[in-house]
Amino acid sequence: MSKQLSLFVGDNPFHGISHLSQQKARERSLDQSQKSAQQQAARIVERAVECGAEGFMFSVDEVTLSIIKQLQKNPNASKVRLYAIAPYAYEYVRKATQTGGVSGLAMNLAKEMVFSSNAKVLASNIGGLARFNLLALLKTYTAYELSRIKNASSANNNSNVKLEAFMLHEIVTDMALALNMETLFRGYIDFLESRHIRPGFETRNFSILVDKFRDWDIDLGKLTLTASFNKVGFQMCPTKQQCEEALKRASGAEVIAMSVLAAGYLKPAEAVGYLANLDGLSGAVIGVSGEQQATETFRVFREGR
Repeated sequence: MSKQLSLFVGDNPFHGISHLSQQKARERSLDQSQKSAQQQAARIVERAVECGAEGFMFSVDEVTLSIIKQLQKNPNASKVRLYAIAPYAYEYVRKATQTGGVSGLAMNLAKEMVFSSNAKVLASNIGGLARFNLLALLKTYTAYELSRIKNASSANNNSNVKLEAFMLHEIVTDMALALNMETLFRGYIDFLESRHIRPGFETRNFSILVDKFRDWDIDLGKLTLTASFNKVGFQMCPTKQQCEEALKRASGAEVIAMSVLAAGYLKPAEAVGYLANLDGLSGAVIGVSGEQQATETFRVFREGR
């Protein structure tokens, strides 16, 4: 590529996720259950970094937090930039089945938030929590997830991992967009900036998000946005053309392309050619399920960029 894109290794394969095929997802899950999955996944991330990846983009859950702890145990590991996404819906569905449904999940999560989050954050939002104020709840929840990441990334004295951005998952981002919750977006952004962490949003409605933020005079230059970009238009909503045009209007934002391989439909060489011609992209996240695949895939992207 003529421009330098930041490359990130994604975590979908570590969860047995495929957006293209349920059979692929089952195969990935089976493979991971037969091995020391966390150590293997950490080695894959390390290998990807050796081959050109600059960071790890992950949904916050016990699997990925364990991977971060494994990375921290390697004093020779290269610097890894962490880009977190929360909430990870599957983790909370799993916990609900283990704690007696939604009420059990709520009680369990409330306890974890009380004991894990910053006391000042809890104290400052206690009134809003009592009234079920969404912004107060979001701030407290965000503080809770940040505390989980901090605990994982500071498990050792090594400083080879660093949280750079925290992004709201698409299920929250796109629902808030649909409901025109400008205050929620602003409060979330201000809260993360006060903690010196770059705010971000994962979305499946990139052009709508960009236009709403511009209408609300939200400074896109302060944000990280992650959305689908690939040559076949897979998961690019509402249309591939509208997403590409919105890139021009998102000037200043750190825009990271996901689904660049269209869930395995495209080869890395095909994906590189498409991304090379998109002005406005800052990076790309690619999921790989093995060390050899990491070597081959990131070599193609590194040499292509």
